[in-house]
Amino acid sequence: METKDGFLVINKDKGCTSHDCVKQIRKLLNTKKVGHTGTLDPEVIGILPIAIGSATRFIQYLPQGKTYIGQIKLGIRTNTDDIHGEIINQKSWPKISDEKLDQYLNRFRGIIKQIPPKVSSVHVNGERAYKKSFRNEVFELAPREIKIDELTLMKWDQINGIIEIKIKCSAGTYIRAIARDLGEILNSEGCLLQLKRISACGFDEQNSIKISDIEKDKKNSKNFIIPTISALNHISSFVLSTEEQINFWQTGRAIRVDINYFQGNKSFDYKKPIKVLNKKQILLGIGFLNEEQSNINPKLVLNAK
Repeated sequence: METKDGFLVINKDKGCTSHDCVKQIRKLLNTKKVGHTGTLDPEVIGILPIAIGSATRFIQYLPQGKTYIGQIKLGIRTNTDDIHGEIINQKSWPKISDEKLDQYLNRFRGIIKQIPPKVSSVHVNGERAYKKSFRNEVFELAPREIKIDELTLMKWDQINGIIEIKIKCSAGTYIRAIARDLGEILNSEGCLLQLKRISACGFDEQNSIKISDIEKDKKNSKNFIIPTISALNHISSFVLSTEEQINFWQTGRAIRVDINYFQGNKSFDYKKPIKVLNKKQILLGIGFLNEEQSNINPKLVLNAK
């Protein structure tokens, strides 16, 4: 059975690694070309988009924002910055109103610098940080710039020291680090109690399925796959209208373009990728305009000659 190219939006269960999910999908669909769009920690549940076939080449062009709902437990610090790690310190938390707590959350809104957890997949001298951490090596991680687009205080349980938040953020954001840093700002400690990702890379819960859904209906597994082109709605389009243009495209040559073609598209940015289609609205690849905005240069070409 030939596998359809596109994206599966898996609603991942707790305890399953992102690699485990990829491995299971490879087996279920009997295809090797499978990849996830970004690691989701084993203890985190929720959305894990998985690319099938040629869709793996388009992962970098998906929207990068992600949205989570999480709970932060104050009063506890662990070596992993979540509740599943070894407790390294405990401290009382302040009595504080919802309004005051929300003011403290302002420190995490917008563009901020964040130090990732030491138990993370960040590279340190060519090796993952978590490997160094598990060997009890002493090392420091440099702060990284991230963007928090939205941060909403959903619930504050003063008695148990549990804060529930909804957060929309850039790729590379660690919610565990926010839990740790918020605890410190409140003159307490903090760790992530639980976390669910409700959207990622333009996909959300409404599109998602469990791996068990595919297992139950393997014969119709193609029906679960979202076509690659549907995942690129945020990207401007350019239609190749002649056979000569299509031949140029497939052989990696630039396509002449009138910049007025994109007039009326308010979101158009000539520096951003453009999805290239044929007259039947079939995806042919990704291109970029040159600096003069006179040509589209092929960057990713499907069915290249």
